[in-house]
Amino acid sequence: MSTSTARRRILRVPVSGAADYRADLLAVEEPLEIRVDGEPLTVTMRTPGDDIDLAAGFLFTEGLLTRLGDVREIRMCDENVAAVTVADDGLLRARVNGVDGSQSAARKFLTTSACGVCGKDSIEAIRVRSAFDVAADPVRVSPAMLAGLPDRLRDAQRVFSRTGGLHAAGLFTPDGTLLVLREDVGRHNAVDKVAGWALRSGLLPLTGHVLLVSGRASFELAQKALMLGLPVLAAVSAPSSLAVSLAEEGGMTLIGFLRGATMNVYAGQQRVITEDAAAAVG
Repeated sequence: MSTSTARRRILRVPVSGAADYRADLLAVEEPLEIRVDGEPLTVTMRTPGDDIDLAAGFLFTEGLLTRLGDVREIRMCDENVAAVTVADDGLLRARVNGVDGSQSAARKFLTTSACGVCGKDSIEAIRVRSAFDVAADPVRVSPAMLAGLPDRLRDAQRVFSRTGGLHAAGLFTPDGTLLVLREDVGRHNAVDKVAGWALRSGLLPLTGHVLLVSGRASFELAQKALMLGLPVLAAVSAPSSLAVSLAEEGGMTLIGFLRGATMNVYAGQQRVITEDAAAAVG
């Protein structure tokens, strides 16, 4: 059975003094193949765990799955293969193969732990349209609540605390309550695991929720957040220019450098309750 950590013997070398051998824990990275009706769709390098959520979340955030009813079953047929069986209407199969049903029309996916879905020809080729009106979400959040989220995320990261080698994605309510956290060597996989959990729990769209990611906010993560109907995406590191543009286009609040007592709001500033805004309302 696959585990999330692996023990290795390493040589610990100090700047001064004697080197010594000791045991170290590493975050496991293994391939997961997602198959639809027996046909390979993609292989992603991930940390084992919550693999059914990962498969469901990937299919949804890539626009291949619009509801849980599109599939009859998702099961692990071995440690590294998630087998998806489509529902009788075959809608998922049509989205995978293209409108004419031919394999030649299928979207091609190559997913790594580092960069997500790669090899697509243009931004339009990877742009997936959300079914949810994120711009209409009226939720507002306070800087104090946001500032406390990274510590709550870190406190819940069980594998990171032992290895230091994983990204995390946490889903929070507007008052800062952590609903679910997922860890993975790939930041996009961590978000897809949250997406799959939300889909299978019947929570979509994620109106009024906040998603915090432990690394940077890329275009891909912003797109996944919009697909889930999330009004607020926050990251402890920097966003990319495309992520900011996508957030502005989709009406989503995007926050970067959420660390310590400050943060940068790159899009959707109206949802963050600043002292100036509160005074104006008062």
